[in-house]
Amino acid sequence: MKNFINKITFVIVCFNSRNIVKKCISSIDSKAKILVVENSNDYLIKKQLEDEFKNVTVVIAGKNIGYGAGNNLGISKIKTPYVFILNPDSFLKKDCVNELYKAATLLENKFKILAPKLINNYGYFKRTLPGKKILNILPVDYVKGFAMLINLKRVNFKEIFDENFFLFLEEIDFCKRIHDFYKDKKEIFLVNKAKVEHNAKHSSGDNFSIELCRNWHWMWSLFYYNKKHFGVVFAYKNTIYKFFSSVFKLLFNIFFLRKKKVLIYYFRLLGLCNAYFGKSSWYRP
Repeated sequence: MKNFINKITFVIVCFNSRNIVKKCISSIDSKAKILVVENSNDYLIKKQLEDEFKNVTVVIAGKNIGYGAGNNLGISKIKTPYVFILNPDSFLKKDCVNELYKAATLLENKFKILAPKLINNYGYFKRTLPGKKILNILPVDYVKGFAMLINLKRVNFKEIFDENFFLFLEEIDFCKRIHDFYKDKKEIFLVNKAKVEHNAKHSSGDNFSIELCRNWHWMWSLFYYNKKHFGVVFAYKNTIYKFFSSVFKLLFNIFFLRKKKVLIYYFRLLGLCNAYFGKSSWYRP
């Protein structure tokens, strides 16, 4: 186990997540290497974290480059064979890494991604691929990106994450590319005994501009992902109902003078329309 933890670098991408990231770091073994990518020009957080945690290095991106690009930046600076992608609002439970180590050993290191199981069940995808369950290790078609251990020696992509995404579906795209490129449906595993807690949306606090950004990028990413993997016709067919639904909800909330809801559905429409017209994921909070 000691040798295993020495082969891992934890990469945590933050955006003004000073308070919650400390709890995240504290949930990780103090002997582990941790690299925090701060998606801003806040050098104060670099000083604070590096002073408080001796095993932490902070890289300042200079601006908000997004989840995918932030993680790619972090991965480009590490030398360990494994990277553990962790969101700042995710917290490892006791023995999480040890259970991942046991799983890696049982699999004879023949995996590309191992993911711990979410204890509070927020948004976790449960459908699994056909395959024998090996001591609580389950092959799945994808895992969520808030906590995932990647075996870099078995992934030969130039970039782990597609940086055309700014927010949402980058990890789903990564898993899809693994299945498509390697043609092996048993390379991504959920480890049921390894546990993680994810307090979704807590990393950015109660910030309405961030909520608008999420809605914009969710719609943009949904169209882009479907277009990339299944073609433009499928992408339109798979999102057109969301377009009309958002129009209806926008008008409905305008009628009832619900300003926040109006803005949310307006931004959802903007994100989708930008994707329809081939625009990049340019919007920033």
